[in-house]
Amino acid sequence: MMESKTSPLAGGVTWARVCKECGQCHEGQDSHLFEYQDDVDDELVCHICLQPLLQPMDTPCGHTYCFQCLSNFLHDQDFCPVDRQRLQLQQCRASSLLVRNLLDKLAVLCPFRSDCQQSMQRCELQPHLHNRCPAFKRLREEAEKKKKPSWNEFKGSKSDGDLADAKSTPIARTAQLSGPSEPGLVNPAFEEGEDDTPLRSSLVAEATVVELFREDTDEDLGLRIVGGKDTPLGNIVIQEIVRDSLAARDGKLAPGDHILEVNDVSLASIPHSRAIAVLRQSCSRLRLTVMQEKGFKPRPEHLAQPSASPPSQSPSPNQNLGTVIQVTLVKRERSEPLGIKLIRKSEEPGVFILDLLPGGLAAKDGKLRNNDKVLGINGQDLRHGTPESAAQIIQASEMRVNFVVMRLPDLSEEGGEGQSRGARRVPEPQYFKRRSEYMKEPPGGFSSQEKTVSLKKEPRHSLGITIAGGRDCRSRLPVYITSVQPVGCLHRDGTVKTGDVLLSINGIDLTHLTYNEAVTVLKAQTAQNTVTLRVIQTFTDEEEQDGESSTRDQDMETLEGPKEDDINWVPLWTRWLGLPSYIHWCRDIMLMKTNSESWGFSIVGGYEESRGQQPFFIKTIVPGTPAHFDGRLKCGDEIVAVNGLTTVGMNNSSLIPMLKLQKNKVTLTVVSWPGSLV
Repeated sequence: MMESKTSPLAGGVTWARVCKECGQCHEGQDSHLFEYQDDVDDELVCHICLQPLLQPMDTPCGHTYCFQCLSNFLHDQDFCPVDRQRLQLQQCRASSLLVRNLLDKLAVLCPFRSDCQQSMQRCELQPHLHNRCPAFKRLREEAEKKKKPSWNEFKGSKSDGDLADAKSTPIARTAQLSGPSEPGLVNPAFEEGEDDTPLRSSLVAEATVVELFREDTDEDLGLRIVGGKDTPLGNIVIQEIVRDSLAARDGKLAPGDHILEVNDVSLASIPHSRAIAVLRQSCSRLRLTVMQEKGFKPRPEHLAQPSASPPSQSPSPNQNLGTVIQVTLVKRERSEPLGIKLIRKSEEPGVFILDLLPGGLAAKDGKLRNNDKVLGINGQDLRHGTPESAAQIIQASEMRVNFVVMRLPDLSEEGGEGQSRGARRVPEPQYFKRRSEYMKEPPGGFSSQEKTVSLKKEPRHSLGITIAGGRDCRSRLPVYITSVQPVGCLHRDGTVKTGDVLLSINGIDLTHLTYNEAVTVLKAQTAQNTVTLRVIQTFTDEEEQDGESSTRDQDMETLEGPKEDDINWVPLWTRWLGLPSYIHWCRDIMLMKTNSESWGFSIVGGYEESRGQQPFFIKTIVPGTPAHFDGRLKCGDEIVAVNGLTTVGMNNSSLIPMLKLQKNKVTLTVVSWPGSLV
């Protein structure tokens, strides 16, 4: 938040300066401050800051400190502050639930004592500030009046002409048609006709504030995140909403949203790992400022070209996923039911039509069918929605209810008479290894190193590792190590680390195997007296240049994210970017359209003076376009080829015209890595 935009109130406190969790003014990296009503037992006091413990951490030698205090201390030292025994942060663990509960119940005073004299338990202070404190409410209201988030504020004071140099700032989605586009960005806002007249006007995007509340402060938000200043995407972008998660239940965030701020901490110029740490912070309330695409602004009528099929109503057939259809149901009165039963499916996100009630409005209309996937209702995106959210939209609608649905091809003829309509499923995507002509170097700032480990061991001794991934897992991840157990041979050797990708064991290739096949091979080869493992470890420039900083980041990731001894541990999205091309799995995605609309995605990449040749990545997917309705492209996907022609070595001036020349059909070969889970 911009401090100059808020005026000081009592005691010089402004909304920009005040902490949104404790209500005091302190630096962002400092511990929270509280005014305690009573004396606090010495057993609950940190020996570093001499204040009651915050996020208490226990050391193996039996002492307890605030997480922030201990983290800062161990950044420069390697021993316990009390008994000076050797200590590393990853050896420490969160204190017991009993200790945390005792600390949460400490009585504190509201920091705005001139306007609010209430006292409460420490764990209740943040909800009090945001829901009941009049002074805090007044600070927020004044700040919101003076700062109405706009795209121009977030992109800075640069004009459209300066956008070409604004690599680290968000893309100007409301760019004027005559303005230059960002290098590496395919502007999806318009396509040119034969007479060079734009057929579409600019994109509509707006900054929105979304608040998420959770009773369990450690509950995952349910977002998969890509991007960061250290990646080609630059921005922090939501790749996916996890089904049945907190974010999915809230329903306000969507894939493709760019996260600009979290609790007034800007994410505009921080690396991916730091952004993930901010999003994983333990708190009951998260206030996200996001930039959301709203689709294309309607074109002025005097510029409209005659068309037999308006873009908003034209079907968008897809070779694998079916046809997109728009249906409008008109009610005789506002409360009239539509007669539609909606369900969710276990194998696929979204909302589906289970049944049309006989005699109901939808059944009489005849355009909707059982098993149609509901993509949107009245302009609300439901690709990752729930039946409950769809029902709320229908109940709040006026006389007209507009559906956008995807109808899958009827496979009953191919599957024989015994196959029921309800058993139809989307064909499994076909993956293939990256071909030789598609090989390229990793993005600038990312690299990898191959390591070989040879061990002599007793046949009964275990390697002591757990794995995940495999050819049958989602996104075709390579087999990687999720934990290195202290009891195994590899832990004693110390070469293999959590997150390393397994290439082979005793000469047997593991890169083509499913998870179960990999487990079987590993067990069989572990019974040998000698084991030779080939693994790949990925790096970033920051890790190579600053070993201490990267170690601290990994320590924080271990504490704030899944534990490294957890079989469900997964690497951050950035870990995959450094992998060599020969272990990538690709797939083809065919998009189709029937008019001159945009394909609906923007890209970054191509040649950059500072980093040389960069791969092309999907940065934005626009609502209401073929890429959006198809649903398979994701932000952060790498474009390997277009219509079979490799993008390696291409620059923007070659790829952009190639995409625009594809009038009705385009096949994109992509590599997709799962975003970091927060």
